[in-house]
Amino acid sequence: MDLLAILAIALALAVDAFAVAIAAGVSLCNVSFRQTFRLAWHFGFFQAGMNILGWAGGLTVRPLIERFDHWVAFGLLALVGGHMIYEALFDHDEERSERDPTRGRRLIILSVATSIDALAVGLSFAVLRIPVWLPAFIIGIVAALLTAVGLRLGCFVGAASKLGQRAEVAGGLVLIAIGTKILLDHGVF
Repeated sequence: MDLLAILAIALALAVDAFAVAIAAGVSLCNVSFRQTFRLAWHFGFFQAGMNILGWAGGLTVRPLIERFDHWVAFGLLALVGGHMIYEALFDHDEERSERDPTRGRRLIILSVATSIDALAVGLSFAVLRIPVWLPAFIIGIVAALLTAVGLRLGCFVGAASKLGQRAEVAGGLVLIAIGTKILLDHGVF
């Protein structure tokens, strides 16, 4: 597989991470280097790792995963998005640091949800007998870079618009929309 094809795959896989990062940036409003690094590192690591796991699973696991991977991704994104909307509308006393999508359970859930497709791509690499190490490395780097850019862009958009609570609702709706798009891409509707 040539480098251009690998880059195209990496960009396609990173689109979800980029969109989630924008939503996280809008939600946070003020993003530190540490938060940017955490989100970019985790999204990049999970994209690369899931790609390797998919490749390692090969043909034996493929039929099991293909049937429900889109539902897992949708469920995780809808759960986090719905929780963001709930917090924006009803949990006004909660500290902002507790809502930080670059920490804790939310970080892991978002990392898994945005990397489910990388698992499927890894499976296809196994079927095509393509060595996974270089593609996984490139996929991880591209996801990390686009995540960092998306987080900063979301922060800029959120700060410029001063939408506050509405921005958090919009971020939650974006996550749910991404999950719905995954279902649409898999022909569920």
